[in-house]
Order: sequence, then structure tokens, then C-alpha cells
Amino acid sequence: MYKLGIDLGGTNIVAGVVDENFNIVATAKRKTNCPRPADEILDDMAAVALEAVEAAGLKKEDIEAAGVGSPGAIDPANGVVCFAGNLGFHNLAMAEMLKERTGFDFYLENDANAAAYGEYIAGAGKGTNNFMMITLGTGVGGGIIIDGKLYSGSNYAGAELGHVVISMDGEMCSCGRQGCWEAYASATALIRQTKQAMIKYPESIMWKLCGNDINAVNGLTAFEAMRQGDSAGKAVVDKYIYYIAVGIANNINIFQPDVICIGGGVSKEGDNLIIPIKEFVNGDNFARNIDKKAEIKTATLGNDAGIIGAAYLCNLYK
Repeated sequence: MYKLGIDLGGTNIVAGVVDENFNIVATAKRKTNCPRPADEILDDMAAVALEAVEAAGLKKEDIEAAGVGSPGAIDPANGVVCFAGNLGFHNLAMAEMLKERTGFDFYLENDANAAAYGEYIAGAGKGTNNFMMITLGTGVGGGIIIDGKLYSGSNYAGAELGHVVISMDGEMCSCGRQGCWEAYASATALIRQTKQAMIKYPESIMWKLCGNDINAVNGLTAFEAMRQGDSAGKAVVDKYIYYIAVGIANNINIFQPDVICIGGGVSKEGDNLIIPIKEFVNGDNFARNIDKKAEIKTATLGNDAGIIGAAYLCNLYK
């Protein structure tokens, strides 16, 4: 039997049919086109789900279960999006409404949690019992798995890992606090840090890399400059990695997982990212004198993690 996973984002709705070996056999995609009424978004979610099933050459009865990874605070027991500000959802009975549109039994989770679960069952966390995933993107997201179960707190808003303060009275975060880890370690923060360095060092090769257009800077600009021997680029990368490592060390000291993995576009830097993070964390790990330590890895599933995790939510909540 097959399962269906939907990764609902602020930009795209992506559905995938997943087999028993966690392989995605077919996908379908539409734009989310926010803001607009919830019913319209749900109509497109249902349509993209059925399109994926058709693309896989399957019938509706071949789908054993379906799941959604959605932004926001999610009540998985009742299949409700309690609140998702960027989508305008409030107490939305998403699982029930999607079942009415498709006939599938739907399970629901936060999108970062679904991605973490995907990595747990099929990626960097496979074979572990306690696992964490950190995603460095527009913000800093994450998911925590303890004894094989997702942790989301008593009000479904837990595991907001990006909103732990690492610098008192520091940079303003989008959440309204100052000094959040997200304000220093997200890809958005890296772009801001790169631009600041370019203004300070007009001779930096980073200008050439973005065509002398500071608005063309992306999360890889400083890394590429570093590879080309640019001292300003290296300084940006070193400081950015320090910020990531501080948060990683904090989370390891709290949870001591078997594995903590890093996802998002920046994770493609691989050893350029992981090796210096490990060096910092090994010195700041409370368990540094204990033989068993948390392993730090890059995520392996990329954008597929959310689809695979959503498809297999039935294993957690059925």
C-alpha cells in the first residue's frame, strides 16, 4: 500500500505518493497564492493530492493514509490548525475538510515536525531513538523526537527552537523578541551579515560574486568568497558558524539526542559547516567527558523530508 504526504508552505503546495520503502514515486505541485480564503487553499490541496495519485498510476483505494505538514500550531489529535499566521488559519479543521474533498483519512502535523519525522524514519535520524532536526532557512525551524515520538509541548507550540535568545538585547527577531537564535543563524540573517560586511569592505570579492548588486546577495555568497580566499567572506562565514554552533550546543545540552541534523540550503556546504560546528560544540558540550555524545550531521532528504514525514504521520497518530 502507498501513503500520501502534502507539504504545505507559504509559497507552494507539494503532494507526493510514498511507497513502503519511503521512496516518493510521484509528485504534484501548485502555488499557495497567499493570502486567500482557507477553502480555496484546501481545494488546491485536495486537487494536488489527487493529481499526485494519478501521476503515480494509482487509484484512490491504493492510498492507505494521508498526512499534511502545515505551518503553525497544530493539534494532531483532532487534525486542527490552531493558528497559522502566514496562511490566515485559525482553528481550521484541516484533516476533516480534506477528507471531505478527497476521501482519504488525513493526519496533521507542524511542517517542521513533519520534516524532522521524515529525516527520523528515512534520513539522518534513521535507527535513532532521540533525534533533533534544525532547519536553517528564512527562519530557524526544528523538530524534536524523544523516545520515537514528536515533542510539541502542552499547547502544540513547542520546539520553536529558533526563538531561544542567544544574545540579550541583540538583533530584533520577527517574533518580537531581541536576540533570538533565528535572528543570527537563519539564512536571512546570513544574507544581512554578508551585506553588512560588503559595505564595510568595498574591496571584497563578494561584490563581484553578486554582480556589484548588493540585492543579489544570497546565502552562499560569503561561502563562495571564502573559497576564493576573500578575508571578508571568511570572517562572515566564521561568525555565522559560531552563531549556529552556540544554538546547537544549547540544544544538545538540553536534550542530548543521539543525532542532531542540520537542514536547509546552507547545509549543502557539508563539511565546511559541520566540521567547525563540531569543534565548537565538543568544547561546550556538558557531556564532553562522557563517551556517548550527540552526533552532528547534515540532513539527507532535502525537500523530500516534509512529504515523507507527512505521509507516515499515521504511524504516530493512527
